[in-house]
Amino acid sequence: MPSLPPSSFDVIVVGTGPGGASVARELARGGARVAMLEQGSAAPLRGSLGQMAGMAAVPGKGAFIHRDASLLVRAITLGGTSTINFATAAPPPKTMFAARGIDLEPALAALRAELPMAPLPDDLVGPMAARIMEAARGLALPWFKLDKLIRPESCRSGCWRCVTGCPFGAKWTARDFVDEALRHGAILRERARVTRVLVEDGRAAGVEAVVDGEKQTLRAGCVVLAAGGIGSPRLLRASGLLAQPAAFFSDPVVAVMGSVDDIDGGAEVPMAAGASWHADGIALADLTLPQAMYQAFALQAGRVDRLLAHRRTLSIMVKIRDQIGGSVGQRWVDKTLQPADREKFGRGIAIARSILDRAGAHHVFASHHFAAHPGGSLRIGEQVDAGLATSTAGLYVCDASVIPEPWGLPPTLTLLALGMRLGKQLSRVPA
Repeated sequence: MPSLPPSSFDVIVVGTGPGGASVARELARGGARVAMLEQGSAAPLRGSLGQMAGMAAVPGKGAFIHRDASLLVRAITLGGTSTINFATAAPPPKTMFAARGIDLEPALAALRAELPMAPLPDDLVGPMAARIMEAARGLALPWFKLDKLIRPESCRSGCWRCVTGCPFGAKWTARDFVDEALRHGAILRERARVTRVLVEDGRAAGVEAVVDGEKQTLRAGCVVLAAGGIGSPRLLRASGLLAQPAAFFSDPVVAVMGSVDDIDGGAEVPMAAGASWHADGIALADLTLPQAMYQAFALQAGRVDRLLAHRRTLSIMVKIRDQIGGSVGQRWVDKTLQPADREKFGRGIAIARSILDRAGAHHVFASHHFAAHPGGSLRIGEQVDAGLATSTAGLYVCDASVIPEPWGLPPTLTLLALGMRLGKQLSRVPA
């Protein structure tokens, strides 16, 4: 692959997850010369566990183990973690952003008008999700269908590939916006690992990157870091622009599982419905997972006796809004639960157990916690301003790292809105 021209860009966007893809698309549609750099591969999604493992399970790259043995994963691939998330479109807490002078409503309205975003039709809600919803409502819990970024006409019942990378075009991912940016003239380079931001005369001047094994210097008057809650603070540190390791939130999750005797399933869209107690920082949803992932959780919990029960096991996700803490180092990530976090888990797990009990489940157990959405490491109002600008002129951040408070929500829709807002803002800045 030929080298990128060294001085032909207005903006370099580092990372192609929802934030990066959204800002790149907006800038390209406005006529800017945009280079998108993605550390991972742009290979088509096959929906296989093997491909997913290569994107998200490589130790120190896509997967990290904390001191308390919890697991944090991120996908290093075109489209970022949107390729393997559960396609849930949670609205951002408007008051959190309004308190910082940020109005996301114009971007959200535009996104709602164009994205495939709605609850699943009944025929795509699997039998396990339906049983959990019936039980939760029987307990008078506020259990409702969730908005999904899924095209129902392309979605297949009895399929589990949302979690491993939908190969059928049913699940919306940030790759869709990358493709649109390319149609408007943006340039993409996959397998491009950015090593540092170049700063000249106090402002961003480009990046250094290793592209297909070749070290390159790419220049632009504006750089947008969208490498995620782990990747972006690492790049700032490597560039001498962040004084110390960044603290973060991880939105930890536990799966609570129990078997029933009258369902033979195990393959359906996860998080079809759920309940949220946002003030308490607790959210629950159905969480049917592929067999190999279920078995990994069962082994982790020491439940060898349940390894063969996947097709009969109801699973409920318990997610909490954890306190910001820990640190993102250059070669490691470290965060442990605080007492308040464990208390939230205790309450959430108790609710999940009551639902499973009403659903007629037996052999109920809970997995160890794992991390869902690392972010908050370069928070708005601290490391970036309301326009997502850093203290270095021409350098911006647009990913989960800028979320200003502990979160507890799927961040995809929020990051798309922030990216659209930033893209429009930068398009108005004179070259």
